[in-house]
Amino acid sequence: MKPRLELRNICKRYPGVVANDGISLEVMPGEIHAVLGENGAGKSTLMKIIYGATHADEGEILCDGELIGTHGPSVSRSLGIEMVYQHFALFESVSVAENIALSVNSKYDIATLSNQVSRVSEKYGLPLDPRRLVHHLSVGERQRVEIVRCLMQDPKLLILDEPTSVLTPQAVEKLFVTLRHLASEGCSILYISHKLDEVQALCDMATVLRNGKVTGTAEPKNSTSAELARMMVGADIPETHLDPSTISAEPLLSVSKLSAPALDVFGTDLKEIDLDVHGGEVVGIAGVAGNGQAELVSLLSGERVLPSSHAVKLCGQPSAHLSAADRRRMGLAFVPEERLGRGAVPSHDLGDNAVLTGHRLNMVTRGLLDRRTARGFAGKVIDRFNVKANGPLTVAQSLSGGNLQKYIVGREIELKPQVLLVAQPTWGVDVGAAAFIRQTLIDLSRSGVAVLIISEELDELFEICDRLHVICAGRLSAALKRGEASVEEVGLLMTGLGENNNGSGDHAISN
Repeated sequence: MKPRLELRNICKRYPGVVANDGISLEVMPGEIHAVLGENGAGKSTLMKIIYGATHADEGEILCDGELIGTHGPSVSRSLGIEMVYQHFALFESVSVAENIALSVNSKYDIATLSNQVSRVSEKYGLPLDPRRLVHHLSVGERQRVEIVRCLMQDPKLLILDEPTSVLTPQAVEKLFVTLRHLASEGCSILYISHKLDEVQALCDMATVLRNGKVTGTAEPKNSTSAELARMMVGADIPETHLDPSTISAEPLLSVSKLSAPALDVFGTDLKEIDLDVHGGEVVGIAGVAGNGQAELVSLLSGERVLPSSHAVKLCGQPSAHLSAADRRRMGLAFVPEERLGRGAVPSHDLGDNAVLTGHRLNMVTRGLLDRRTARGFAGKVIDRFNVKANGPLTVAQSLSGGNLQKYIVGREIELKPQVLLVAQPTWGVDVGAAAFIRQTLIDLSRSGVAVLIISEELDELFEICDRLHVICAGRLSAALKRGEASVEEVGLLMTGLGENNNGSGDHAISN
């Protein structure tokens, strides 16, 4: 049997870096094949070469035994190759259905296509409203659009980059059933994930990259997570430690009876949100994308203000009416879920990106930007947070997703906040970098900072949070303490099937 995909000695060089160095691998029909590696190991570049979005400097690509010459995404799609990018390729000003229509080669009727989108998204446990404009969607919902777009094309080779970040444990299992069914019908799947337990549960083979080279292959079902991680980073992954902490007597962030209508007609109204975060603790909010997280984050960060000042208090002071800049002056720092375009200006270097939120740290004098100070600050963040970059003059969009995330998290921590609001802290980040970020957030809380994390990664929240809430349909559950409740029970709360969505008092969660 011929391989569905065969790579022979793929090489790709950029100024100052070799992204892919002689990579060869085979994927058989019906095989689910993982590609593992740290951020910056060359995975995304390799996937773009396969899909035709980037051209290799050397090497050959064969599909079903036939050599593919220089090609683009349209040729790949004609061959049955579909890809979900880590950074999405969507037009924000048009609807979900219109975005998907762009990948449809035959004639279509938008109403019929919209119905098809709804059917496919429900079938695979990735619910979407085809009428919604993409710029109103959260990152998780945009990822669903990309996955559904690919599944509607009946692919022969499906490339998935971190496909489960948006899903509850129950929905992950449903997606895995779908992927196994696709594989049984002969569809090959290239699966990129930093969730090694998923790779072990789903994948038949794994190819591991480090510094642009293949360092080994493994059968995930016969390997431990520690063994796979060691192949990826060349060392054991440090464990996070959630040490006991003394929390502040009064909360540094307090939300009381916060209700607000969604600004987007397809958004989620917030209903009577109560939340306290004390200095010295990490509090998490779990939930499936589209249940009010974006609305809550905008009201906490100051991107959206309310006429009444008392619904949100920072450091004891009413602040719901204050702008984002005013809240930052009071001690709030914020890491948004969208790295490129919101957390960082893609085309600007890291020094200039330091100015976005750090301009009060002597980076601006008499209205003039002091680039030397800004670059010095950026260099400090690069060094302290082990960002793989060629110094402060590195352009933000040239970094891997994980390294840019480390930079943004580091930039906000270096501002010495009293309250840190973080959305999706380790989205698309490799296991080593994720462990570093998580421990950094824990250590920051233990220094007296109030840390609030909004994440769709349940394992992450269970690992680092002292208390956990679940948001569903705009309502926040009572606080769950570390102790007894399972991931499955929290997953039910995320779908609205649990018993605690409108409860009061504290319940227990376990590691």
